[in-house]
Amino acid sequence: MAISPIFLLITLFLAIANNGKPFFFQKRPGAKEKIFTIIKFKTMNDKKDKEGNLLPDANRLTKIGSFVRATSLDEIPQLLNVIKGDMSFVGPRPLLPHYIPLYSETQRKRHKVKPGITGWAQVMGRNAISWEQKFEYDVWYVENQSFILDLKILIKTVKKVIFKEDINTEGVATTTPFTGSK
Repeated sequence: MAISPIFLLITLFLAIANNGKPFFFQKRPGAKEKIFTIIKFKTMNDKKDKEGNLLPDANRLTKIGSFVRATSLDEIPQLLNVIKGDMSFVGPRPLLPHYIPLYSETQRKRHKVKPGITGWAQVMGRNAISWEQKFEYDVWYVENQSFILDLKILIKTVKKVIFKEDINTEGVATTTPFTGSK
């Protein structure tokens, strides 16, 4: 596999930066809201404040983690989720389970298909667009899914990664949490 050396190097550097923990595991809803465990490279450490609470994301993002995110290399381990059948290459990005009750009926349609490593919302603005716009793009994708559209999304994804476009919302280390539709 061509990405094996890259995978091994990233794993090594992240293991050093994260006290031996190069991977991040989290429960996410997939197709039909079935919960699965997503695997990604761990880009943030587990540093906590005096009360034992995790520090803000911006304070925990490691230097290597920032690079891995900016180049979207943190997504490589999700290939295992694709192989297992939990995910697809293209589809709405899997979000957090506690967002499910916050979705409108229309937004909930995003779970009619498998989530993807990349998707229409990612190539149309990624983290630089609002939650409402992301959900509109996700639902549009579900309703218009095709091989040609998936191919178009994959090509646009490569462009987004190469030019490092729309990685984060301006001034925010990670995406702001979804708190429900307005």
